[in-house]
Amino acid sequence: MKKYIITSVFVLSLIGCSTSDDINLDPHATYNTTAESLVTYSQKELSDYLTTLNVNENNFRLTMQYTQETIYVNESNYDFANRNVSNSVWQDNYVNVLKNLDQARKITEAYSPTPSELATWPVEKANKLAVIDMMKVFTYQVLVDTFGDIPYTQSLDIDAYPLPKYDKASDIYSSLIARLKIDLANLSQSGTILRGGDIYFNGDNAKWGKFGNSLLLKLGIALADVNPSLAQSAVSDAITGGVMTSSDDNCEFKYLESSPNDNPIYQDISSRDDFVAGKTLIDFMNNTNDTRITKYYGDVNGSYIGQIIGAPAEFAEFSPLGEFAYDPTTPGTVMSYTEVLFYLTEAAARWGIGGNPTALYSQAVTSSFTDWGLSGDAAAYIAAHPYNSANWKKSVGEQAWVAMFNQPKAAWNFYRRLDFPQLIAPSTAINNAEGKVPVRLTYPSSEATTNGNNYSAASSSIGGDKLTTKLFWDKF
Repeated sequence: MKKYIITSVFVLSLIGCSTSDDINLDPHATYNTTAESLVTYSQKELSDYLTTLNVNENNFRLTMQYTQETIYVNESNYDFANRNVSNSVWQDNYVNVLKNLDQARKITEAYSPTPSELATWPVEKANKLAVIDMMKVFTYQVLVDTFGDIPYTQSLDIDAYPLPKYDKASDIYSSLIARLKIDLANLSQSGTILRGGDIYFNGDNAKWGKFGNSLLLKLGIALADVNPSLAQSAVSDAITGGVMTSSDDNCEFKYLESSPNDNPIYQDISSRDDFVAGKTLIDFMNNTNDTRITKYYGDVNGSYIGQIIGAPAEFAEFSPLGEFAYDPTTPGTVMSYTEVLFYLTEAAARWGIGGNPTALYSQAVTSSFTDWGLSGDAAAYIAAHPYNSANWKKSVGEQAWVAMFNQPKAAWNFYRRLDFPQLIAPSTAINNAEGKVPVRLTYPSSEATTNGNNYSAASSSIGGDKLTTKLFWDKF
């Protein structure tokens, strides 16, 4: 197996911080590294953030009621402020991912090819810049879909904008769609993309093209209820351009056996008993005779048992996570073919774009079963739980919720957009949740203290910095 060691020497400062002379002379700073190293680091950081169930960083498995904490139940009850979770999300995405990708862009643009590279460098440069920007587009969408209005146009130039303004989320979406289309146009189907360092697709041009179009589809679908014309245009362009067509196209980070490059879920639970199954999903899967439950969770004396959301649990009395979570090499999924099929189902249901919704629904559910090695069980499950055209949001929303079990951030988007499943907040949830499942994270406390004027303007613009403030695209 190819070995690669990923270190954290590339982390840079971002918002509200200045660099000292000592830092500027740091021999490990990014000006002494390669674009490829920065891309590798960014890919791992993005995958780590989307994958981890560490309560300091990513609580979407708890929010989507897939899991429940055993002892410390603050986050199950939506107390994310106690651990400054939003600060970590901000750091993970802005600093660890976006800032390093932006430095990779600068290094690429400044690179002087050797005489032997002159003929091939223009295509390689265009490919590299396109791929770097696709990852930036993906990450900005993650941030918008988490907070709403965020720093965007001024976000990565701390010298010019040490206290960046917040752009409107709807404007950012329009910009992301436009720049992604340019990236796809600039991506060649031949020529080098990265000289090593691409863990996601190993420099495969065609797969990067499918990823870009699938991301365009995701961006378009998100706008379905708020800007249907732009949504349909983006979705149509994505389908025409060519989205993922099998699980071989999945965007994944391949983790290794040993630390620090093992799967972060394994890191979180291999020596601790902090999480058990959440009752909501366990009950749903038990009631629908869903055999994926045998992969998602472990059994307790032959039964699958979930704890009430928000309540502490004795680890031995409830189902743990399944074997996948105890395998350090389980890949981290950034985007999947199954996810894309559910977007296509939704597009077909809404606008008649891209195929027959009944067939696409069956393909999406089948793909999920196949992902877990249970393809033989899919047909019977679909027959028992067919697509319902009269209430397609329920069909798509509930089945996407189950299928996105290991992509909880994507599941949260489906939930907010389609209003299914109909999750109920625990009675023990903090008062700030107002008796509801959160639909956004509040801004980091560090922003309120270091970038106060822009923070206040953004909070007012979105309707209040609350867990219950809906994003601009979450209309119903």
